Amino acid sequence: MADRLLFTKTGRARYISHLDLMRTFQRAFARAKIPIKHTEGFNPHPFVSIALPLSVGFSSQCEILEFGLLEGTSYEEVPQRLTAAMPEGIIVHQCYPVERKLKELRYVNYIMTFDYPEGRPQETEPAMAALLSKESLVVKKKSNKAKAGFTEVDIIPCVRSWHIECQSDTMMVDLVTSAQNPGLNPELIRAAFCAEYPEYIPDFVTFHRREVLDGEGKPFR
Repeated sequence: MADRLLFTKTGRARYISHLDLMRTFQRAFARAKIPIKHTEGFNPHPFVSIALPLSVGFSSQCEILEFGLLEGTSYEEVPQRLTAAMPEGIIVHQCYPVERKLKELRYVNYIMTFDYPEGRPQETEPAMAALLSKESLVVKKKSNKAKAGFTEVDIIPCVRSWHIECQSDTMMVDLVTSAQNPGLNPELIRAAFCAEYPEYIPDFVTFHRREVLDGEGKPFR
């Protein structure tokens, strides 16, 4: 039987890569003296697995990690003990037994914030709306399996819903996309926007994962 953690990754922690994040958790379990299951074989190591790995630079308030908690530690004490062993920006909020399969995780809610410190052009909002309203939007996506190093994908079928809110110097896109099979990295939307409207390229863009959802649009845990 597997167990899960719900944790947030913000601040400087958003620059920790996926592999380094798993190593961070493995070391944190050891420092917190929380016994967990290990892989079998000649070189056993702590088993941890993070669902839907984030790109470097993305923050999140709904990360899920699977592991196996051994007897001797209660679910209630794990979050505080583990957070105390974590670097700044990683906070463990819940520890609980697995009740649902990860394949039931269907959608992801992202917040993309486009920053224009010198003032946001008014045309950015209708431009983004026009982009997301297209019937089809084919972009190039990196692929290690393709000989060319990339493959072409239509990202519009992966967008379930979107909402745009603008301020004088920002454009925020509240976006719900498919999570897997196939999933959609919102970085592709940023790249498509900058390619279609080079005159509205922002100074920088931040990405935040706000929620993971099941097929009914309810929070997945």
